[in-house]
Amino acid sequence: MTTAEERSVSGGLLGTPLDIREDGQLVRGEATFVADVRLPGMAHMAILGSDHAHARIRSIDTSAAEAMPGVLKVATAADFPDVMPLPCIWVPGGVESHFPPHPYGLPGARPVLSGDVVRHVGDPIAAVVAETPKQAAAAAAAVVVDYEPLPVVTRADRALEDGAPQLHEAVPKNLNAYWTCGDKERTDHAIAEAEVVVELDLVNQRTVNSPLEPRGAVGHYDAATDEYTLYASTQGPHNHRFLLAALVLGIPFTKLRVIAPTIGGSFGTKGYLYPDMPLVLLLSKALGRPVKWVDTRTGLMNSTVQGRDHRQHAVVAGTRDGRITAVRCTSYANLGAYPSTIGPGVATALMGRSITGMYEIGAAFCEVYAAFTNTVPLGAQRGSGRAEAAFLMERLVDRYAHEIGMDPAAVRRRNLVPADSFPYDNGLGWTYDSGNYPENFDRALRLAGYDDLDARRAEARRRGKRLGVGIATYVAVCGVGPSTRMSQEGMLGGTWESANIRVHPTGEVTVTVGSASTGQSHRTVFAQVAADQFGIDPATVQVLEGDTLKAPYGQGTYGSRSYSMAGPAIVLTAQKIKDKMRRAAAAMFQVSEDKVVYAGGKVFVEGDEENGKSFSDMAMALWYGWNLPPGLEPGLDETTHFDPPDFNYPFGTHVAVVEIDELTGETEVVSYTAVDDAGHIGNPTIVQGQIEGSIVHGLGQVLMEAAEYAEDGRLLTKDLRTYALPRAADVPFFRLGRTVTPSPHNPLGAKGAGEIATVPPAAAVANAVVDALSDLGVRHIDMPITPEKVWRALNGTSGAAQ
Repeated sequence: MTTAEERSVSGGLLGTPLDIREDGQLVRGEATFVADVRLPGMAHMAILGSDHAHARIRSIDTSAAEAMPGVLKVATAADFPDVMPLPCIWVPGGVESHFPPHPYGLPGARPVLSGDVVRHVGDPIAAVVAETPKQAAAAAAAVVVDYEPLPVVTRADRALEDGAPQLHEAVPKNLNAYWTCGDKERTDHAIAEAEVVVELDLVNQRTVNSPLEPRGAVGHYDAATDEYTLYASTQGPHNHRFLLAALVLGIPFTKLRVIAPTIGGSFGTKGYLYPDMPLVLLLSKALGRPVKWVDTRTGLMNSTVQGRDHRQHAVVAGTRDGRITAVRCTSYANLGAYPSTIGPGVATALMGRSITGMYEIGAAFCEVYAAFTNTVPLGAQRGSGRAEAAFLMERLVDRYAHEIGMDPAAVRRRNLVPADSFPYDNGLGWTYDSGNYPENFDRALRLAGYDDLDARRAEARRRGKRLGVGIATYVAVCGVGPSTRMSQEGMLGGTWESANIRVHPTGEVTVTVGSASTGQSHRTVFAQVAADQFGIDPATVQVLEGDTLKAPYGQGTYGSRSYSMAGPAIVLTAQKIKDKMRRAAAAMFQVSEDKVVYAGGKVFVEGDEENGKSFSDMAMALWYGWNLPPGLEPGLDETTHFDPPDFNYPFGTHVAVVEIDELTGETEVVSYTAVDDAGHIGNPTIVQGQIEGSIVHGLGQVLMEAAEYAEDGRLLTKDLRTYALPRAADVPFFRLGRTVTPSPHNPLGAKGAGEIATVPPAAAVANAVVDALSDLGVRHIDMPITPEKVWRALNGTSGAAQ
């Protein structure tokens, strides 16, 4: 429901659940994904990935593959001696770090094709181009690689041990960085002086990002113009254009165009450079034909960045009456075989600076050892860093509450940051912008019926079920930029966002944004923002994005930033348009500009709305350009680059109720309540979909998902037969609510929403499971909390739980 406060900050359209204009194409199957791109003469590429997690390549024999039907070319690293390795652009900020080399002195990531050493199963070795996808795949399988196997390590903590296999010569002992935040001395002192100290070892397991659409790329080289076009499932077409042109291919920036067609979800996976992107461009030039590559599900699991993967030792300290005085975390972050485009920053700052959550804690410290291993590279996964931090903190709070004999809700309520303390410095590097945490917390508990759960426990036991309740709160840093602040965190680039607005002589409007939708319905909500500002029908607003030739330079979609970054850019650009209309109208009305008002889709002299000029009238007048005042140019075409003063910080409280079958260990989430605060929102239907999808994502991690590696580095969960994902029958209908505390850092008062509800579900469900089993002495079960683990805990089998 839209609040009166929300409507007061807009023209009435924002906060309204308008129909989603993207849905029709998607439902009818008419949207164009990368797999649907068809160009004349197009050939098809397959990539041969390594069978070994760590090995030296003795030789590569492509002769059999080259002789197969339809094969046009088989390429190895030797074919591209001048192509640079992919770069990493987010390093751990403020500390010494070590990376594979890049010719420009930047942090390197990985070669386009490995020619000497492979470092994970799936590491690309050769690319085959043929007339059909089947021919290309068959020929790739015929390439013979002679390997010299090398020792393998798949865990970050073990990669740092003496004698561990060394992955990169430039990275001593596999340590990318040792990164810290907070006050170690103060925290250690507070823990030493505390009445109660609770310690907990946690495994936030590695997971496989599983969007509906695997990645894909189509490259087209035009010899007549020496220009390249890349169609790719990318979250950041502008960034990828720059990185590919300047830092990988070494071609002029103006010679590369990147187009992101419809994208079938990302969850962070499509914000990275991958070898397939430069490969399709290089091979298109070599063959004089467009080249297409579309990944498979198994291929995705062995090549697309994976998420989470922290092993943590956590400590919380406090008083006997429930006041938390300190929290400390030591985390081993598994970066995988290579640093992905932004992986090191995800594993350090996003996690470490977030561990205090909603709580006012006087002393906090986090240290992260980021290490390379023989696994698929690590990247962002929906809620990245913040989900790991929330799981740690919320599990600690429940353990602490049990230790002192207090209700977990009472402990949380006592330690929430007070509503009058904002802006609030959390002591770890984040300054929370706004919030009313107690109101949000209490609303969630009321909606969940928290005070009535004892009766439900008794009823469940009569049915042979154990009922448990778990609470989890969170604060999620979102809205990336600001650029200067991100540079301090190690980001090698800007994080502002852009918008251009053109008003046509008919009064229709084209909004072009630098962001790129991966399923967030940008065309709907950005049309709402512009229409709301102008007081016009959203149907007259066209939204363009995802094409570097048509859109102003922008940073893309990630970190729940689109609405709170591109949205304000649209607002500020619309204000420029309205100001220009007011200047022109002042000349028409022969009054001073300060007497002219823009409201309700028209300009008029204050007090004389009836004789005003409509939006369309002014569009035509400025298109003609007749009798304009000196200094005022014809036309309505404006651009804004928005860089906020700080991040925004959405927050919320989630409550999970589970029932555990005492015979089978099966855990059912019977009730799930979420009250989130994303400031002022644009379209409630869109946000609700994002919240619901985010919750399901979190439930998947806590109950079933895990990327399991064998000792030799093979991914055991390599397809959907072995890697479980949640289905509709696995989740309940959600009880959703929200509070509204606007962010002061952008003109919409908006905060991020796209991934925030992924942050607390794992902790809420884990807390609920432990609550249901607490009378058996169970204090913790590592994720995923499978029926087998729960059954073992029920039956007292050693090793099932802490």
